[in-house]
Amino acid sequence: MWHPYAAPGAPAFEVIGTDGAFLQLADGRRVIDGMSSWWAACHGHSHPRLVNAAKEQIDRFSHVMFGGLTHEPAARLTTQLMELTRGDFSHVFYSDSGSVSVEVAIKMALQASPPERTKLLTWRSGYHGDTFGAMSVCDPQGGMHSLWAGTLTEQVFAPAPPTEGASESEQSDYLAQMERLITDDVAAIIIEPGVQGAGGMRFHDNALVAGVRRLCDKHGILMIADEIATGFGRTGSLFVTQDAGVVPDIMCVGKALTGGFISLAATLATGDVAKRMQPTPLMHGPTFMANPLACAVAAESTALIAEGQWRSAVPRIEAGLRKGLQGAPGLTRVRGAIGVLEMDHEVDMAAATEAALKHGVWLRPFGRLIYAMPPYICTDEDIARICRAIHAAGEAA
Repeated sequence: MWHPYAAPGAPAFEVIGTDGAFLQLADGRRVIDGMSSWWAACHGHSHPRLVNAAKEQIDRFSHVMFGGLTHEPAARLTTQLMELTRGDFSHVFYSDSGSVSVEVAIKMALQASPPERTKLLTWRSGYHGDTFGAMSVCDPQGGMHSLWAGTLTEQVFAPAPPTEGASESEQSDYLAQMERLITDDVAAIIIEPGVQGAGGMRFHDNALVAGVRRLCDKHGILMIADEIATGFGRTGSLFVTQDAGVVPDIMCVGKALTGGFISLAATLATGDVAKRMQPTPLMHGPTFMANPLACAVAAESTALIAEGQWRSAVPRIEAGLRKGLQGAPGLTRVRGAIGVLEMDHEVDMAAATEAALKHGVWLRPFGRLIYAMPPYICTDEDIARICRAIHAAGEAA
C-alpha cells in the first residue's frame, strides 16, 4: 500500500479514533493532531455538527451524478460561499481535491483568454498540487515535482517572492521583475497569497498580493488565487486576498472547506470570467463532482466559519506559537495558526516525528522544515505542547 510521497511499504502509524484536536493511535498513544490532518481539520475531528450533517445527508442520499442533475446541499453551499466571499464571485465549480480545483482554474483561465495566450506566470517556491496541470505551476527546480520537469507544460516562473517584512523598494523591484516576464502569451498569474505552503512554508506581505492584482489589471490578464491552504481563517483573515483588498478573477479553495471531514474543493470565478468563457462549455466533469454528502458537510463547516469563533481563536493560537517557539533551534516564523521551524539542514524525518510523538504531538516534517497548523479548537496548553514538540523535533533532527 502506497502512502503519500513514500515508497510502498513505508512505515505508518495506525489511527483507531479521533476526538477534537486528538488522534488515538493503535499503540495506545493519544496525540494532538498538530497538522490538522494536512491543514484541513480546522474545527478539530468528529465535530458533532459535521457528524450530524453527514448522518442526515446519508439518510437522504449519499451521491448522484451532477451532470444534468442538481441538489439542495450544492445549492446551499454555493449560497454560503458567495456570502463568505462578499459577492465577489458569481460562479463555482466543485471538484474532489485541491489539485483538481487548480486544474479547473487553469482551464478556466485559458478558455477565458485569447487563443494566443497559453502560458501561466507564477513564482518559484510555489506548490499547487500533484496532477499534471497543477504540477506545471509548481517550482520546477526546487519543488517536489522536479522529476517530471521534462514532461510538464512549460510555464513562466519569476523568482521566489520577497519574504514577509521586505522593504517597499524590495517589493517594488520584485514586481517590476515579474512585469518584465508578462509576454503576449501569458494568460494569467497564479499565486498562493500570503503563504507558500508545501513549496517551503514561506510568508510574504499582502502588498505583493495587491501588486500582482495591479499587474494583471495593467496587462489585461487574469489573477488566480490558490487559497486552498490559507482559506477559511488559517492566516487570521477569512481569505488572504480579502485582507489584501483584492478580488482575484479565479480562486481555489479546499482543505478546510469541509473541516477535513471529506474531500471537496471548489473553483470560484467572477461573472466576467464566466462570460468570457461562453458559449463554449467548461469541459471538466469529475464523477463525484458536488457529491451531496461532501456538500452537506461543507455547508455546515462554512456555517461554523461564518459564525466566527475562529476570529478570536486564531490570534490566540498565533500568540501562543510566537511565545512557544522562542529559542527553538533554527529560524522560526509564525502567521496566524501556522508555526514554522526552519533548520539549516535536511530534517531526519523519522527522528523528528518520533521526538514529537514523545511529547504527545503528531507532526509531519519535510525538507528542512518542522511546522504545525493546529486545529482552531486547540487550547493554550495544546499550543504550548505543540511548541515543546517542535523544539524536541528540532533537537532530534
